[in-house]
Amino acid sequence: MDFGTLALPALIGLIAVALIFDFLNGLHDAANSIATIVSTRVLRPQYAVAWAAFFNFIAFLFFGLSVAQTIGTGIIDIKAVDPHVIFGALMGAIVWNLITWWAGIPSSSSHALIGGLVGAGVAKAGPGVVVWAGLSKTSAAIFLSPAIGFALALLLMLLVSWLFVRSRPHLVERVFRVVQFFSASAYSLGHGGNDAQKTMGIIAVLLYSQGYLGAEFSVPFWVVLSCQAAMGLGTLFGGWRIVRTMGSRITHLTPMQGVCAETGGSIMLFTATHLGIPVSTTHTITGCIIGVGAARRVRAVRWNIASGILIAWIITIPASAFVSALCYWALNIFF
Repeated sequence: MDFGTLALPALIGLIAVALIFDFLNGLHDAANSIATIVSTRVLRPQYAVAWAAFFNFIAFLFFGLSVAQTIGTGIIDIKAVDPHVIFGALMGAIVWNLITWWAGIPSSSSHALIGGLVGAGVAKAGPGVVVWAGLSKTSAAIFLSPAIGFALALLLMLLVSWLFVRSRPHLVERVFRVVQFFSASAYSLGHGGNDAQKTMGIIAVLLYSQGYLGAEFSVPFWVVLSCQAAMGLGTLFGGWRIVRTMGSRITHLTPMQGVCAETGGSIMLFTATHLGIPVSTTHTITGCIIGVGAARRVRAVRWNIASGILIAWIITIPASAFVSALCYWALNIFF
């Protein structure tokens, strides 16, 4: 098979694989949107996932496509992209997502995809294919997004605690159970706005490599809708193993803490999406949850769980890159 000009059925099949990844991204990262609102018992899990899925889907109405542009052109040289590279990248990311989902580890689907692109690209053309400026910016976000999320959530928690210090506890809980509907919605919107664009970038660069987009890289509207829908469906099916880790094993959450964590995460995601930085929603909300737990007292955070998650974050890009390189070489052997 000549992958220089891919046959239409094969192209459709590869786009379907990309949408499967997007579905698994929603499934894997459902916990990011719903862990806090479920653990505070503001919404039952089945209602929470439907709530999050709706806001995941409509995110394209609120954000531009700068993150998709970064994924499509800012990780590896666009001239090196072909269907082999895309297939290897997607399989590396999918395999890593399934491993971490099964183990209940909230790793980053975003960085799994980026690692997949790097691994398949390097397997094809060597290290020179990597756009180091774009990869460095994304890699820096591995550490910055949870750190900034931690700081924002911690500050918000301290501020809100000071404002309500003289209020009766049951009144505070009643107020924040209502407010959390809005903070959870904002976070789900930010999640859909940043994460779905990563698959948009993959499909768009595939179409570009096959000559379907002309001379200029762009993201067709049908790709936008398909990716938002696939992510929303994935979220609708939920990721209950990871919800347990995010919502209760790191620290116990109250509605006030849930609001502060989601608000801090929303601020981070909205800013990153505006700047075109493909951050990890998993990293962001985990940092926020640890931040609100530490605001209560440092010992409230189960640091052994948090440190295990951190190790998973660090190895995600190299692990998915290795798997994607293997998939790239295997495909070349058989085709």
